[in-house]
Order: sequence, then C-alpha cells, then structure tokens
Amino acid sequence: MGFVRHVVCAMSGGVDSSVAALLLKRRGFNVTGVFMKNWDSLDEKGICTTEKDCEDAYRVCQILDIPFHQVSYVKEYWHEVFSNLLKEYEKGRTPNPDILCNKHIKFNHFHKYAIHTLGADAMATGHYARTSQEDEDVFQQTHIAPPTTLFRDRFEIRNPVRMYKGADLFKDQTFFLSQISQDALRQTMFPLSGLTKEFVKKIAAEAGLHHVLKKKESMGICFIGERHFENFILEYLEPKPGNFVSIEDGTVMGTHKGWFTLTLGQRARIGGQKNAWYVVDKDIATGDVFVAPATDHPALFRDTLRTDRFHWLTVDPPPELARTQMMECHFRFIHQMPLTPCTVTLNMDGSVWISLSQAVRALTPGQFAVLYKGDECLGSGKMIQLGPSEYTLQKGRERLIAAAQHKEQPTPEPAS
Repeated sequence: MGFVRHVVCAMSGGVDSSVAALLLKRRGFNVTGVFMKNWDSLDEKGICTTEKDCEDAYRVCQILDIPFHQVSYVKEYWHEVFSNLLKEYEKGRTPNPDILCNKHIKFNHFHKYAIHTLGADAMATGHYARTSQEDEDVFQQTHIAPPTTLFRDRFEIRNPVRMYKGADLFKDQTFFLSQISQDALRQTMFPLSGLTKEFVKKIAAEAGLHHVLKKKESMGICFIGERHFENFILEYLEPKPGNFVSIEDGTVMGTHKGWFTLTLGQRARIGGQKNAWYVVDKDIATGDVFVAPATDHPALFRDTLRTDRFHWLTVDPPPELARTQMMECHFRFIHQMPLTPCTVTLNMDGSVWISLSQAVRALTPGQFAVLYKGDECLGSGKMIQLGPSEYTLQKGRERLIAAAQHKEQPTPEPAS
C-alpha cells in the first residue's frame, strides 16, 4: 500500500467546497473537512447562518465519510479584517473584505492550521482558479521565507507558482485571491480549476448532496452575509451627518448620515429629489458628499490611479516591468467587470501607477486594482489615489479656452 497524501479542504457548507472535497476523496486522497467560523452574530432576521452552514458542511463530511473539524477565527477576523474595514470607511475609502479575508484568514491562519496543526500535505478550497503546478508538485513544496528587502536578490533562482483564471470564466475567482501569499499558493489545490459551475452542480446532484444544492449563492460581505449595509455599518461607526452637494453648481441637495455609508457610483437616496443623483466624490474634512445628476456623468469617469505597494503573486514584479519600469497588461477592480487594457508604471517604493486605455466608471479608493496578463492573475494593489475625472479635465479645458479667447480680444483704444 503506497503513501496516501493528506489534504485538508476548507468547507463552507456550499456546493463548491462540498464538490471539491468529493473530488479529492475520489482521487484517493486522505481528506479532512474543516469549517471556519469567522463571524459571531445573528443576521438581520435574527438567524445565525453560520450554524446552518456549519451543519451543512458536517452533513457533507458524513456523506463522504471524511473527518470533520470546526475552527474559530472570530478574533482574528475582527482584528485583521473587520477593524481594517472600519478604518478604511472612516478614511472615506471603500474596502474589499472578501480579498482581505482570503489574504489574512483562509490563506494565512487556516493554511497554517491545515499544514502545521492537522499535519496536512496540502490544503484545498472550492475556488474557481488554476495554478501553474500539477497536484504532485504541491506535495513537494517547502516553506520559503518572505524577502526582507523590497524585491528579492535578482540572482536568486526561483520557480514561483503562478495563478491563472479558472476554466469557468464567468465564475473565475482569481480576483478574490489576488492578495494571497506565494507560500500558501504553493501548498493549495483547486479541485474545481477545470470545471464549470453547471458541471459542479451536476456532480453534487449525482452524489446526493441535495441539501447544499438548494442553497442560494452567497453574495454578501465575506462571512457577514447579505444585510442592509447602512444599518449594519452604523452599528459600528458613529453617524457623521453631512450634505449632498451638486458637483456642477455647489447647491446643497440634501443630507446623509455619514460619508462611510456611501460609495462612489451608487445612487444617492436624497429626500425630495424626483431625479436620480449619483455619488461622484467625498470630502471627509467637511463631510460633503458630491453628487451628479446622471449615472454616466463625466465626474464618474477617470483613467489613472495609483496603488499602495503592489502585491505580486510571484513575489517579484514581472521581469519586463522590473527592467523597463513599464508594462502593458489588463486591469479590473470589480469581480466580473470586463478587463481594460492598461499601462503600468513601477515606482521606487513598490507602488504602481496604472494608466487605462479608456476611462472607467467609479474607480474607488480602497478597492483593489487587480492586474492580468493573458490568463495569468499577476496580483493586486489597493487604490489610494485617483487621477482627475473627465469632468475636471473638461472644466479645465473650458477655462483654458475662455482665457485664450479673452487674451485674443482687442483692447479698446483709449479715448483721445
């Protein structure tokens, strides 16, 4: 009897992670299912969905006849994801908790728990993503210490694991995995990498996993679920009322409960206004939220942005970028938005400027700029600075033209 590899599969109680565990078991691995509890409260209807999800995950493990564990990261989630989320909202930014949750919880604490506490040879998740290594390569990986300098020694010979889009391009989840560490990526298997969502559902039905098939797709904030966002955030942050101000003429249109309850591009609910107004900018010093009277208003469109230090999944920036400081690739900042061609410029501090081939609607500080080269997801960086909007540029051009015309006007002759 040969040596059987031990794989720990993260189980959420949903169809994807359930089928991931099933496929690993069918391939002869020794599989352990683990449910992570990361949030500790009832939803708005007073129902604790975590308990139901945990029960569903346990039932799947019983059907598959694999061991089941439950682990709590409530404290870690609070300190490393949720506190960060609140700080970002207070700064006027809109964070992405799902990307942060994968970075800090699933592919950090859970990864260490799987490998070091449960003694697994690898971990697995139900994400739709692919890597550059075969499963057998995963088991050969050893821990690599992160670099102590900004970039690694260029003479160090390495063979980093790369991440590629999953076969189901609609479900592809590389966007949400764009901040995970190379160390975790090297030791992770994605059993659904070559499958479509439809085929995954078919496998679940044939295996009798009907209780997870009936569940609807989770779409809310990672581990917080679907709830009314303004009510939820006001449980944690003091209301800071301010004005809705027209970007066009400075008219006060109405009031809001706090800039952190609003994000760029969303429709502003302004009492007494018949027409739709959209959030285009925020001033956290005054509490003013600037609004425009159309969903495609030029104040919502920009084509340049800067990130904080960019997280490259392979640790180092691509050789082309390191060599010339510039690179052509593709950009998105919302999962499933169409990819936009862009030019990336690398800064000395590891941050990047991204110049888009066309202006994009509602670029939002705090969200992650995720870069792709072909099918490869290169990594991501948090957007911290935006270039001027098309509206600002338009106004600037109008002022220049007006100034030039003013200069050209002949000065009247003084009366003799």
